[in-house]
Amino acid sequence: MTTIIEIAESMQQDAWKVINDTNIIQIWSSIGATINLVGSLKMGLLVNNRDIDFHIYTTPFKLSDSFSAMAKLAENRFIKTISYNNLLGAEDKCIEWHAFYEDKDGHSWQIDMIHILNESVYAGHFEKVAERISAVLTPEIRANILQIKNSIPIEKKVMGIQVYKAVIEHGIKDIDSFWQWREQNPDEGIITWIP
Repeated sequence: MTTIIEIAESMQQDAWKVINDTNIIQIWSSIGATINLVGSLKMGLLVNNRDIDFHIYTTPFKLSDSFSAMAKLAENRFIKTISYNNLLGAEDKCIEWHAFYEDKDGHSWQIDMIHILNESVYAGHFEKVAERISAVLTPEIRANILQIKNSIPIEKKVMGIQVYKAVIEHGIKDIDSFWQWREQNPDEGIITWIP
């Protein structure tokens, strides 16, 4: 019987194939950007949601650079859709890019690339979150997080950080307890919790 750890590791290997095939790190580096992997893949907690997250920084920030990187990414025939959201005037101070990559098995991967202004309140924040969560992961905590995440239907939108907070800070160990915890701790928008 395949364990949850083996399922997660297999999916994470697939995610790295997507990263390598798209050349995404080199594409952003070619415009002088610093590109940081964040989120579940960075922490070894990617399991059932084909989602890869990057935070990207350039000095100086130029919108045309962001579009230039996306034009290069769009040349990959497995990139099927790219969407753009301008939040430069919002608290986030960023450009959100969402690219959808279709792998050889027909699975769709969402690649989130958040191009953040250095003066954003979120600049560097989620990199710190990933470092802290990685530092406190024990085999039991990791297995509980993966089990809960794997039990959440894809169509139910649950942020991974909610699962991490529930397990790490509140000792939640299974999906039923997680749903109860979440009911008492509703979605707060952008969650800035760090363990």
